[in-house]
Amino acid sequence: MQNVPKEWREEQSVGGGRDKDVKPWEGREALFQKNIGNSKQDMSTGKEKKNGEMMNGGGKGMEGTDKESLMMELTRLVQKTVKESSWWERRGIDITILALSFLLLPPAFLLLGSSQALVFVLGMVLMGVSHAVITVKGTHLASHGSLSESPTWADVWAVFFIEVCGSFTARAGVTSHIKMHHAHTNVIGLGDSSTWKIPYLPRGVYLFIAPLAVPVITPLVALGQLKEHSMGQALRTVLMVFLGLYAQYWLLIHVSGFQCLYSTLLCMLLCRAMFSLPYIHVNIFQHIGLPMFSPTRRPKRIYQMTHGVLNLPRNPLLDWIFGHSLINCHVEHHLFPFLSDNMCLKVKPIVSQYLKEKELPYQEDSYLSRLQLFFHKYQELMVFAPPITELVGVQ
Repeated sequence: MQNVPKEWREEQSVGGGRDKDVKPWEGREALFQKNIGNSKQDMSTGKEKKNGEMMNGGGKGMEGTDKESLMMELTRLVQKTVKESSWWERRGIDITILALSFLLLPPAFLLLGSSQALVFVLGMVLMGVSHAVITVKGTHLASHGSLSESPTWADVWAVFFIEVCGSFTARAGVTSHIKMHHAHTNVIGLGDSSTWKIPYLPRGVYLFIAPLAVPVITPLVALGQLKEHSMGQALRTVLMVFLGLYAQYWLLIHVSGFQCLYSTLLCMLLCRAMFSLPYIHVNIFQHIGLPMFSPTRRPKRIYQMTHGVLNLPRNPLLDWIFGHSLINCHVEHHLFPFLSDNMCLKVKPIVSQYLKEKELPYQEDSYLSRLQLFFHKYQELMVFAPPITELVGVQ
């Protein structure tokens, strides 16, 4: 039986571990390949495990083995399903959705050239939907290396979707998402989703107005990240982001027939901000307000993810645009982050049944319920520091 990477079942180092030269495909083969580490890493991991058990009050022997076997047993079940799945199920369906989104762009540009209001609005909607699918679903899959088995192509798709389409830096995006958010989910100071908090904004502004500025803020934040990049990476990012923005601007001028600079920029903003509200909402709903853990007393991976991640119910619009792994399969995604959206959906019954059988949390809540919670408890959730949770007896 192939091994599960040790970071899936043992405590991480507080500093986040290896995150300097992160690649989008790193760890993707976790369900298929044996994890082989050097002696220094193995010794370090052993020390972390021992210290973690002492800090968490955990014992040795069978108790520790049983807790580790939960994640390994679940992984075997998921691994079996993945191996029995076709390429179409593993990648084809999601790639097809992305391809269809690109195919919607030509008619969208043509419809935006119409003088009829309804036709023009239809063009706006088509472009907004296409942009959201490409920049949310596409960038998310690309950051995890889920679009290709080839490391080289995974790198290419990460740059294309994150930088050209998403107007952000691929290196910073992959590092913050994979090596921080996923590796340290709901760990205070590391992956606690605090980057989404803007305490000085009133709740109404944050929840319903500020998200509309995401298309403007994103490239500005990307520029701020460039100081941590090499000269070559920074230059590439600037060129790729400029290429993506200018391509849309040029097509609106030459295909749609826009003649005014300001109307063109406004159209770009509206199309890119069309799904910004649910995008921000989804990112805060599924982690903030759930148990947060101390970096020095974090639980085992399976407890960390089942307590710190929440699924939203099926939503035909958001499932298709954002992807299952961000909506109704977020728990599955955090347990097995390198599965595609469709594979997360396929293993969902297996994961939910297993967690319920083992009496582990499988958290679900509706979009409206979470919105009401954040609206009424905005100060507690988005302004004040969250309380630290200790899972007594299971750590």
